[in-house]
Amino acid sequence: MIKLLVVVLSILCIFSLAYSCPPSDRAALLAIKAALNEPYLGIFKSWTGTDCCMNWYGVSCDPEVHRVTEINLRGVSEDSIFKMAHRTGYMSGTISRAICRLNRLSSLAIADWKGISGTIPSCITSLPSLRILDLVGNKLTGGLPTDIGQLSGLTMLIVADNQLTGRLPRSLTNLSSLTHLDLRNNFIRGTIPRHFGKLRMLSRALLSRNRLHGKIPKSISHIHRLSDLDLSLNRLSGRIPPSLGKMAVLATLNLGGNNISGTIPITLITSRIWTLNLSKNALEGNIPDTFDRRSYFAVLDLSYNQLKGTIPKSLVSASFIGYLDLSHNHLCGLIPEGSPFDHLEASSFVYNDCLCGKPLRDC
Repeated sequence: MIKLLVVVLSILCIFSLAYSCPPSDRAALLAIKAALNEPYLGIFKSWTGTDCCMNWYGVSCDPEVHRVTEINLRGVSEDSIFKMAHRTGYMSGTISRAICRLNRLSSLAIADWKGISGTIPSCITSLPSLRILDLVGNKLTGGLPTDIGQLSGLTMLIVADNQLTGRLPRSLTNLSSLTHLDLRNNFIRGTIPRHFGKLRMLSRALLSRNRLHGKIPKSISHIHRLSDLDLSLNRLSGRIPPSLGKMAVLATLNLGGNNISGTIPITLITSRIWTLNLSKNALEGNIPDTFDRRSYFAVLDLSYNQLKGTIPKSLVSASFIGYLDLSHNHLCGLIPEGSPFDHLEASSFVYNDCLCGKPLRDC
């Protein structure tokens, strides 16, 4: 009877070991935990026991091989632990290099904790299965790993709202699977890589509020799936490539707050773009008089430029213009009557040279 009990217990022990995470993954997770300090919610209290695949908060494993594949730790969440605490999360510390020992990791999200500092571990580029890297909303410094292009399967790179510096790595353009790139609100400098257009799968490219300079690469227009391009609030110069207006699915183009010069390409007015912000640049010349019934703009902001001439009469032919701002230019002449002008306020036209008519003074 005792021998039978020993055999049964041995089988159960072997079964348990076979279906729990390996000690190496558990040790890596505990090293990650040791480098972080989360004082309010207690999210790491569940990180106990030998099986890190069983009810460890934010940790997911492959059900077949029982290796850690996902870490999802977010400081803003609808999870009950946040609702009970009636607060968002705060965490300090750094992201440990131990993360790189989780060689089956496909998704890493340590986001919106406000206080996590240090650099992005350079060894992260050695994770062959990584698909999602989301480190938004922390205090990370340093630059993106120079060889980040090795992550050939990466689909989402989100590091917005940090304090990252340095230049955009040349290898960035090797991320052939990337669909979502969000680098907003950092201190990244240098130029946008000339071959940025190699990112053929990209649908969103959000690079606003950095210190990028130089010209907008013409190769961007080769990204046929790109629907949202935000390069605002940088130090970009040169002219707007007309080819941007020929992109099939580009719906949002935000170039506001740069040093862009030249004229407004006609292609932008006749494009499928429906949110167009070119404000606070050095654009000159006339506003293209090429609006027609296919023109649909939820937002058309051309304010704070050096535009001259009259307001195009063809604007009244547009099927819809929700928000229009032509203020702070050098426009003259009569403001056209009819839609969209009948619902716009004076603030859309002020600080021009000699505009008149409703909603401004009579001519």
